[in-house]
Formats: sequence, C-alpha cells, structure tokens
Amino acid sequence: MKIVYLGDIVARPGREAVIDAVRPLKEKYAYDALLVNVDNAAHGFGCTPKICNRLLQTGVTAIVTGDHVWNQKEIFSFLNENKRIVRPLNYPATLPGLGAREIPLDNGQKLLLAEVVGRVFMEAVDCPLRALDTLLENYTLGKNIDAVFVDIHAEATAEKQALARYFDGRVSAVIGSHTHVPTSDAVILPKGTAYQTDTGMCGDYNGVIGFDPRTPIERLKDKFSAGRLEPCSGKGIVCGTFIETDDATGLALKIEPIKFIQ
Repeated sequence: MKIVYLGDIVARPGREAVIDAVRPLKEKYAYDALLVNVDNAAHGFGCTPKICNRLLQTGVTAIVTGDHVWNQKEIFSFLNENKRIVRPLNYPATLPGLGAREIPLDNGQKLLLAEVVGRVFMEAVDCPLRALDTLLENYTLGKNIDAVFVDIHAEATAEKQALARYFDGRVSAVIGSHTHVPTSDAVILPKGTAYQTDTGMCGDYNGVIGFDPRTPIERLKDKFSAGRLEPCSGKGIVCGTFIETDDATGLALKIEPIKFIQ
C-alpha cells in the first residue's frame, strides 16, 4: 500500500496548496490513500464541514484533526456522519466522532486510520498508549487489516518517539503532527514501523507556524499582545510524508518526507 500523509493545513494558503497538489502527488507517488490533517484549516483554528467536503471531493481519501477539533461547532455532527474523518482516540468516548476508522480503498484493501493527542504540554486527556492498545486488540497487521496508520498530534518529541517505539511492529506508521515544523528523522524502526516526529504543515512558511509573525513576536517580547493570531496570507507549501507498506505483512518498506512547491 502507498500512503501520502499531508501535515496540518493552516488556513487558506494551506487549503489551496493541498488542493493544487492532489493531482501532481498522485502522478508522482501513485498513492492508494491520501490522508490530510485539517486541525488548522479554518482560518487557523479547527475545520468546517465545507472545507472537509471540498478536500474529499478533490481526491483526499480521509481526514485527521487534532486538539483544535472542537473550535468550529459545525464540525460536531459531521464527525458522526462522515466515515472518512477521525478525531483523537484518547478523548472521552461520549464526544462526537470516532478516534479510528477502517477506510476502504479503491484497490480493495483496508486501512485503519487512528489519531491520538499527546499529554505533555497539552490539555489533560486519556493515555494515548492505552487507547491504542485497546483499539489494536481487534486488529493484526497482514491478517484482518492491510495497514494501520497512526497520527500522533503532540508537542513533545520524546513522547512521539516513545509511542512509536512502543507500537513498533504492530502498526504500519506513526507520524507526528501539531508542531508545524518538518523533522529530518524519517526512519523505519527495527520491527518495521515507519516513523517521523513531525511531518510539517501545509501553509505559508513565511511566518510563525503559519501565522502572521507580529502577534507571536509581541507575546514573546512583552508577554502580552492585544492582537489575535492571524494566519499568513502568502503562497502555501505542502509538506508531508510518503509511506509504502508490504501487502503481505502491513509493515513499512519505505518512508520519504515530502516537500511540494508549485
């Protein structure tokens, strides 16, 4: 299976860059699944059904979210209704949506897509390891599922690394998101799981993690700012990760960072 995962879409520059990149990425990677993170797609905070539907209609296979998933209230019912979007698994089960879904692909294979949020420097949530452990009790790579993709949406690099090592050999890929900065540590772990600490963002990199730098600089310099974070408005760059898995085992054969500029 060939999977392309694109990192946090930040506002209009990120949305437009991803939509423009769908066809060229398909031509280059011949992917079976195109996954995108929409945690900052709606003016930098959360996402809306309208944005999700446009991405899905353009050719995106499935969508993950993150800690901003609750910022746009209109997404709540969409999380229940649409079977190609997940919110973090380690939020309470009573909240809208699901933290993992089986995604049927056009080639007849099935991909299990799951997302967890971290606990370090984040709001209090259930343990991501225990949540995934419970989920994986029902799945075995290469037997009843063709591939398992896990997005860990977290601040701390050590937490992401620890989770990936813990699930090495049980999932196809653990790819980090949330920090908006692509890391250069893409690797296949010893037992066959593809890993990258952060896949980066899709947005305007001429700012501070996709936002106009003025307010972040004021907050850093003076510990106060009367302004709100506003997304950058320049041209977006697409960053992500390509993973290829073995059809027999579901384990990773290849991982490659993506940086697409059009």
